Amino acid sequence: MKRAVCPGSFDPITYGHLDIIERASAHFDQVVVAVLENRTKASLFTVAERIEMIRETTSKFPNVIVDSWSGLLVDYCKTNSVQAIVKGLRAVTDFDYELQMAQVNLQSGIETMFMATAPAHSFLSSSLVKELAHYGGDVSSMVPKNVNAALKVQVARK
Repeated sequence: MKRAVCPGSFDPITYGHLDIIERASAHFDQVVVAVLENRTKASLFTVAERIEMIRETTSKFPNVIVDSWSGLLVDYCKTNSVQAIVKGLRAVTDFDYELQMAQVNLQSGIETMFMATAPAHSFLSSSLVKELAHYGGDVSSMVPKNVNAALKVQVARK
């Protein structure tokens, strides 16, 4: 079975992320959306909340599962029999950093595959979505309905 992982913080998941997940699911038997547990980074949503939002938005893809990890991604891949990492690229600036990570991961035997983000989503980032939502901006065209609703709740709490 060919397995791939789409890693990220997904705080929150956007249509850009979903574009890459959906396209990766067409090329692999199974795709794991792996949510990073980063205790040093302040996140808007907990890991459990992010996992639930991702599960809800990816439920239409039968070969996509959601998990979390902390530590080195290559260790996660080896432990879970994942052969490839799939990363979305929005711009050349993404490529510079991601290429270095891919080369390091390859030393551990894990391939990285890059997918160009669809032009309609190339400007999206979780940080941008959070910033817009914080100031009351409309992000409904950038995130799934369940995520938009969760953002409104979180912003109201702050």
